[in-house]
Formats: sequence, C-alpha cells, structure tokens
Amino acid sequence: MQVTLEHTNSSAIAAALVRARHQSGSPAMDMVLTLIVVCDDETVTDALAAATTLSREHPARVIGVILGKRTGAADLHAKIRVGSETSGESILLRLSGRLVPHAESAVLPLLLPDSPVVVWWPGPAPTDPSADAMGALANRRLTDAEAAPRPLRSLQASAKAYTPGDTDLSWTRLTPWRALLAAAYDQVRSPVTGGVIEAGPGNPAGVLLESWLESRLGVHVSWKKIESEKIQRVVLTTARGDICIERDADDSATFSVPGAAPRTVPLPTRTLAELLAEDLRRLDADEVYGATVQRLVKA
Repeated sequence: MQVTLEHTNSSAIAAALVRARHQSGSPAMDMVLTLIVVCDDETVTDALAAATTLSREHPARVIGVILGKRTGAADLHAKIRVGSETSGESILLRLSGRLVPHAESAVLPLLLPDSPVVVWWPGPAPTDPSADAMGALANRRLTDAEAAPRPLRSLQASAKAYTPGDTDLSWTRLTPWRALLAAAYDQVRSPVTGGVIEAGPGNPAGVLLESWLESRLGVHVSWKKIESEKIQRVVLTTARGDICIERDADDSATFSVPGAAPRTVPLPTRTLAELLAEDLRRLDADEVYGATVQRLVKA
C-alpha cells in the first residue's frame, strides 16, 4: 500500500502511517529498528532499494530523507509504503526551505518507540557524524568513504571524529579479507615481521586494512600502489615463509600459506544490502574498528 502526502507535517505522516499499517495488516511490533537514510536525488533510488532488501533480514522502518534547498518557506512532502515487497515500512521525506536545517525535528516523531536507530549516509557524510543533528538520534552511524568525492580525506576526517557507534562501509567491505588473513595466520602460527598491500592509491578499504594489520600485529605494513579499484594482493612475511592472498577474479582469490599448496577461495564483491545486513547484525560499538581508526589517525 502506498500513500502520498503533499505539503504535510510529521503528525499527519504518523497518522497516515497508522492507517496504512492497519489496512495492510502490518503491525509495527514486528520491526526491530529504525533505519534513517540521509540521501539526495542521485543516491535515493539505489539506497532505498538496498534498504528494502535489507528489511527482509532486519524488519525495519526505513525513513529516507532528501534534503532540498534551504531557501524559501519550510515544506515537507512524504511517500509512505507499507507491506509492498518488504516486511517493514518505508517513508520517503522530501524537505525544503527553512525546515532543512532542522530535518531531525521532522524525523524524530516517526521513529519506532523503544527501538534502536541507525543512520546511514549513502553519499557524502558529515565530517563528524555523531555531532550531526541527524546522527545524534542514532545508536549506530554508517558512512561510506568510497561514495565521497575524496574518499581518503573523508575517511581521515571521520576517523579523527570517531565516536563509538560509528562505522564506515569501507570497513565492512574488508570482512572477507580480514577473515582470510586471520585464517592464514592461525595456520602458520609464526610471528609476522612485515607486510605489503597492493591496491589503488585512493582505496579507503586498503588504508583501513593497513591500519588494522599494524594495530593487531605490531609490524610495519608497506603499500604498493597499483592501478586498481580493489585490493589485489596482501603478503605477510613470517619466519616460515610468506602468507599471500591474491585476487585472481572478481569473486575469488588464491590462498597461499607456507607448507601447503595454494588453493582458490571465495572473495566476493558484496552488494550494498549485504554490507548493511552485516553491520546491523550488531548494534553495539565495533571496538576493533575503533582501534583501527585510532591507529589511522596516529599514522
């Protein structure tokens, strides 16, 4: 069921949402969180499609917020969708005029009561997400440095402003790499004395991987810049020989450890919905990510 409201307010939206929920037989008690997606006209379609897919694993009230021009009178338009290809609810708010600097006031009455709140910026994000008025509503704040015009500058800025509850999707993209490296290290059981990462020079995931390895292993990891959008190869040096994980296709890599024959292992490129689903499986602060960005700031 879909409802469109023009020139409206939060009270009218909340009332329309209740009516739509009752008519479609979709009780709010089935939802586990509120996901606020702060986007623009360029990112809204892909972001809300990912959020809709995500709600099949994490039933949620998804609130998309498009911030328009700040000039002119305050205005608010809304589209509500309940029980259509999703187990949750979605509300798309389009704000303009003097309401834009106070967007949180339009969103606050629409949050699910007594439930976690997550804010996601699929495009450029605030320098300090926790200090942002929208970010202050949330238990978790998700940014994506890769979507910023200057990814590394965006990552470094958010790292300096890190507050428990912050996470960047560049870190989530690293999960398969971190899992493979941890498995390789467990097999070798020999101290690592150094390492090399081969990746493109503007790759925020590669920068986080470097910081993670240095913070966990206490060794220097050098960087070999190549022309690639992805991390291509990671080598860790040990007394028993080199641990090497090298991407050989879009969805696989060669896994090599001393004393064993190389083998092919999965290394998939995951969708936005899959990345979000992983992040939302835990709503407490990611302490390992916190230690990694602290290392990045000190470097």
